[in-house]
Amino acid sequence: MNPRHLHLIFDFDGTIVDSAPAILACFRDVLAHRGITPLIKLDRTLIGPPLLETLQLMTGIPDKVELQGLAGDFKRRYDQEALFHTMAYPEVGNALVELVASGRCLHIATNKRLHPTRLILRHLGFEEHFASVYAIDRCDPPYRNKSAILAAQLSEQGIAAHQACYVGDKAEDGNAADANGLAFYFVHWGYGATESGAAAVLPEHWRQVREVAQLPASLLAPPGTLL
Repeated sequence: MNPRHLHLIFDFDGTIVDSAPAILACFRDVLAHRGITPLIKLDRTLIGPPLLETLQLMTGIPDKVELQGLAGDFKRRYDQEALFHTMAYPEVGNALVELVASGRCLHIATNKRLHPTRLILRHLGFEEHFASVYAIDRCDPPYRNKSAILAAQLSEQGIAAHQACYVGDKAEDGNAADANGLAFYFVHWGYGATESGAAAVLPEHWRQVREVAQLPASLLAPPGTLL
């Protein structure tokens, strides 16, 4: 077994699940209910950053209290109904089963809140595959960013960086992996590939996975293997 890949840490939205339709519909409902016209197009590129950051970007509202109110509206709508419309990417379930069967230990590190992340995992039947789930609000105050989430996860779970990798769909994920000394795999089926020029400027040391079906072979291959 390649020790670098003993622990496989995954981003969630855009990597394991296609959460964009449910999240964007919830954003539209919340803003319409408040009579707010979004300043930007509500599309898949908004998926990933923390909730308050995204709400401020789409509304331009500077007041933290008002933003917290919007966030509360979103959480209620999303947690009670919308999240259950989230779908896993095709073949992800099979890939997770294969990776677990190989003896790897799977984890999640996400900017999503912990409660909906766990509900979605349970709804999809994926919860048993993951040894740990670290979300942005797992501690109080919340983690500053994805890099801080990964740092806490590595430390608290006793994971050596050279024995692990991070799998995600955005440049932010790769930068967080780099900051923690983790190998990084950029997946092309998520939201990061739609970022302007993202796919053309990926660092050479990041490995790329084009299709979900290639994920097990990519993560289980020895270092330096060309797939």
